This record gives sequence, C-alpha cells and structure tokens, in this order.
Amino acid sequence: MTWLGERFEVTVGPVAHGGHCVARHEGRVVFVRHALPGERVVVAVTEDRHAGYCRADAVEVLDPSPDRVERPCSSSGPGRCGGCDWQHVDPAAQRRLKGDVVTEQFARLAGMDVSLDVEELPGGPLRWRSRARFAVDRSGRPGLRPHRSREVFVLDDCPITVEPAADAVLGRRWDGAGAVDVAVDSVGGVTTTTLDRRGHPQSTRVVRPSGAGATGSRAERKAWHRDWQVEGTGFWQVHPAAADALVGAVAGFAGVRSGERVLDLYAGAGLFGGSLAAGVGAAGQVVCVESDAGACAAASDNLSDLPQAEVWQGDVDAEGLTELLAELDGPPDVVVLDPPRSGAGREVSAVLADTGARAVVYVACDPASLARDVAVFAEAGWRLTGLRAYDAFPMTAHVECVALLEPAR
Repeated sequence: MTWLGERFEVTVGPVAHGGHCVARHEGRVVFVRHALPGERVVVAVTEDRHAGYCRADAVEVLDPSPDRVERPCSSSGPGRCGGCDWQHVDPAAQRRLKGDVVTEQFARLAGMDVSLDVEELPGGPLRWRSRARFAVDRSGRPGLRPHRSREVFVLDDCPITVEPAADAVLGRRWDGAGAVDVAVDSVGGVTTTTLDRRGHPQSTRVVRPSGAGATGSRAERKAWHRDWQVEGTGFWQVHPAAADALVGAVAGFAGVRSGERVLDLYAGAGLFGGSLAAGVGAAGQVVCVESDAGACAAASDNLSDLPQAEVWQGDVDAEGLTELLAELDGPPDVVVLDPPRSGAGREVSAVLADTGARAVVYVACDPASLARDVAVFAEAGWRLTGLRAYDAFPMTAHVECVALLEPAR
C-alpha cells in the first residue's frame, strides 16, 4: 500500500542534507520540504517508492518555528518552483541550518566532530545569482522545475537572480530550445546560450557594454585585484562576492611561500592558481590542470603575465594525475582542488594523499562529497586542520566549504 497523496500530521525533526527535514510517521521516515525543525505540520506525500521512507511537502503549518518568515518569492512553495529550498526561513536561520548539515555530514561520513559558523556574504539573500539555467517548456516558455519533477514551472521573474539575467530570459519565448543558460559578468555583459532538449548548445548571444575588455563569447570577471576572462556561461562562482571570499580562504589556508610549487586541480579559468602565483614568486611554480578546452584557453590568457604559472589540459583522474605528478620537476608543496559536486573521489584523494605535499586545500560545493573525501585523507594519516563555510547560495540548501588538510607528523 502506498502513501502517495495521503495527508497526515507530523512533528518535524532535524534538518538533513538536501533542503528537507526528517520526521517519522507510523515507523517510517518522512523527508519533509517547506518545514523547519520543531514545527508541527500537515504533510502531503509526494513520492513513495521505498519501503523505509517517503517524501512529502508541508502543506499546512500548525505550530510554526520562530525562524519561519513570509516567502519573498510568490512562485516558491509546495508544488511550485523548485529553485529554492529555504524561502520560508529567516536568512540567519538558513545559515545555522547549513552549519548543522555540514556538522552532520562530517560526523556520519567521516567520523569527525566539527562545528562552524556559515559566513554571510555581502549583498543580501536576493539578486545574487549571476549565472543560471532556465528550463523551457514545449511552448517555448522559460522557468524552473518543481522539486524532483520534469515539468516546467513558468516564471516571469526569479528574485534570487540578478535582474539583467532574469530580464534577458524570463517573460520571453524560446521556441525550439530545451533550456537557456544566462550569465552576467562583472561589467554588465550578458551572455545567453540556448540548448536543445538533450543539453547540446544551439546558439550564443553576447551583449556587453562598450569598452568591456572581454572579446568573442568571453565574459569579464574581477577578483583578487585582477581581471579574468571566462567563457560567457562557463564556470565561475555564481555569487558576485564568492570568488574573493573563497580566494581569501584558500590563500589563508595555503600560506604559500616563495619558491614553492602549487598544483591547482579542476582549475577552470585559473582563479586559485593565478591568485597564489604572486606568493610563490618567480622562483616558484603554479600548474593549473583543467579538462575543458575553452577554460584552458581562458586560463592561459588570464595567467599570461605570470611566468611562474602554466596551464595543462587533462582530466583529473587517478591515472592522469599519477602521470602528471611524474612529469613535474618535483612534488607539489600545496595542492588546491575545486572539484565538481560529486567530489574528487576515493582514487584521486588517495593519490593526492601520497604526493608529499605539506597541505591540501579543498574547495567544495557539497559537504557530503567533501566529508567522504576527507575520510580518505584521514585513512592515509592526514588531519583536517581548518574548515570554513560560506553562504554563497542564499535561499537554497547549498553551502560552499573550504577545508585545510595537513599530514599528521
């Protein structure tokens, strides 16, 4: 017998990874969205495919948390746009919840007791998203998908997206497209790329202010006292203040010294490696490794004034990393890595733990992946000696972490 569509009352328990809280009903776990710990709510079951648990939305709040607020976006809520997880939560409480999630993931997946405050970035909880992907329905109307749905919830605006990006996509027709990527750079240039229903790029349009330094499809970014060029909708920190905050954390943890060798993995346009190059000086070396050809080309241009920095194109996997380390003039002193949401993985982490580096600085957008990889380092005799977290994605469940790992001596 399935509970799908049923409604019942629960008392909400602790927050969990993924933008929901945990409750129990008749011996089963219920993952509840749109709720807060301690609340008494009526839920509607939205998914029931597993014997041990189901998923539900809080559709009526009987006993609200003091952290509950009115949603600033009218499109947010049960069964509506799924772009945000915490629109109903006070921003300071959002940060506390994210800290609780990081703590729980490290305890469960790495067996470590960590406690931290998630740091606020300037600019407030709205209009921070400078890069976004909007889905397009069969009628050409753009929007975002409800949680765990393939439908498109059509939008005229998205209050967490910067206005030039929202205006460039929403409220328009995109006939024949499956999605639209949009990015706004540091000088107001707007890049839109349409994708077909398989996610393949169709066409790109760039509108930039006169005098902007970037050319072609590239966007201009500013961070850490330098100008950077990035492929228009390619990877760059989404929050306008995130790049500076993360580079500051990485630089502080790395503490690079003159003459040292830095290995920057998943380097993108070269932000972290380029920012550390001055610290190693002319006698040092920075090697940025990135698989994407466009990002490598941008990184080469970005670092062209830094003779101690170089860009290598290649996949960051255990085999490729082993070959790369053999080609270096010597072992790295510091490794910086910013992998995709899935993390570096056990094999890559094990190789890095055996490099002889004095420090690994790990930038992660998923605390579960980070905790799993930190556990691999711990198995190899490394210690987690520093951890910071940033609310780089307000109104969502996502949190950006920077970890410092050092070999136990």
